[in-house]
Amino acid sequence: MGKQKPPVIMIHGGFCGPWAWDDFAARFRAAGYAVETPTLRHHDGGAPPPALATTSLLDYAADLEKLVAGLGTPPILIGHSMGGLLAQMLAARRKVAAALLLAPTAPWGVPPTTLFEIGAAQSLMLRVGFWSAILEPDFAIAQAHSLDRVPAERRADVFARFVPESGRATFEMIHWGLDMRRASEVDVRKVEAPLLFLAGGGDRINPAGTVERAARLYKERAQFEVMPGMSHWLIGEPGWEAVCERALAWLASPICAPRGQAR
Repeated sequence: MGKQKPPVIMIHGGFCGPWAWDDFAARFRAAGYAVETPTLRHHDGGAPPPALATTSLLDYAADLEKLVAGLGTPPILIGHSMGGLLAQMLAARRKVAAALLLAPTAPWGVPPTTLFEIGAAQSLMLRVGFWSAILEPDFAIAQAHSLDRVPAERRADVFARFVPESGRATFEMIHWGLDMRRASEVDVRKVEAPLLFLAGGGDRINPAGTVERAARLYKERAQFEVMPGMSHWLIGEPGWEAVCERALAWLASPICAPRGQAR
């Protein structure tokens, strides 16, 4: 009988919900993993409460930390975009078996590598007060930069499932230099688990150069790879199967074996 595999927690990104993991979760379950896809606070698809506006990354992380603590065994964390940042925050707070970061948002202190990132941050600042407002998803932005490789006939259906996001959490990610609480900071010294960072070669939201900078923080514990020709929606755009298979292969590799245990 083979050793039982660690449980998997898949953490969705901003403006999304657990539905974003439908395909990934099915593939992992077929491979023998028990998968949980939690809903971040106020992301259940209903009318968001006013509290969403000022919900912090720290709130999301605290909720997830309770989930991890209740499992009884170190899980594998898989996070996409903002969920990738939250996975890093959790890995510094709790013992985890491994962390897979898909097009992850970089933690506090990692500077942008592209003019697009700088321009996006500056344009957001034109919306005075966004940091304490509920941000509605924008189809033009989503189809141009997040769902750009999703077939055109499917984009509207995917976008229809998007939900509003916290202005506070968005501020903490994009304008981390102005955040006195350093909400997105990760104490990388406390992260002991192996990490795999996967970036889309054409991703403009979290470009490969910035993702690589984040991976370097973890030195020999992290592995960084680019998925050529892919964009930000690594979990559902054409080619997501290859991303999923790479993730499963990495988890089955010796680098993810528990210390002192050969595979």
